[in-house]
Amino acid sequence: MSVANSQPRRTRSGSRRDEAARLAVLHAADDLLAEHGFGALTVEAIARRAGVAKQTIYRWWPSKVEILLDTLIEDSGKRLPIPTDKPTAEGIRGYMRAFARFVTRDPAGKVLLALIAEAQHDPATAKLLHERHLGPRREQERDMLARAIDAGAISPGLGADAIDALVGAIVYRALTGSSVPYRLVDALCDDLLGARTG
Repeated sequence: MSVANSQPRRTRSGSRRDEAARLAVLHAADDLLAEHGFGALTVEAIARRAGVAKQTIYRWWPSKVEILLDTLIEDSGKRLPIPTDKPTAEGIRGYMRAFARFVTRDPAGKVLLALIAEAQHDPATAKLLHERHLGPRREQERDMLARAIDAGAISPGLGADAIDALVGAIVYRALTGSSVPYRLVDALCDDLLGARTG
């Protein structure tokens, strides 16, 4: 047996993502969306900004929507975690305030709004957004409310579905370019959760 054949085979990296390049692509997509909007965002522009080949991006992501979804999922997980500690009305209000900040001030929140807008006329985007982000996150948010209901911290007339009324009102304001002041968030929480949180 030759020496060459006796060496262990080196694992080929193939299409495995280089973490630095992956993060550069996600950050580039996030920044370009904030600067130019969804319509002007292209894979070519993302590749230029990230300093990677366009072919590399297409090997990892089939479309700009998939890139933006990965950006959204990663950033919302870090910057908008869903509380898992003891459920309280005050904790839910804090989360809703953070959500209002996220969709009005955070670049990742702008990604969420852009994908929601795109989903209105692109069924494929709507399906991906629901499957990969909105659906799983809504289940966690409903669980947060359900635990608070079980603990007697809140008593919303809508049950755990009150999360839809809370999130929906905030997203509507953000989508229409309106501010989402904390007093509005607090009033929504007080009215919809059946508990005074202030």
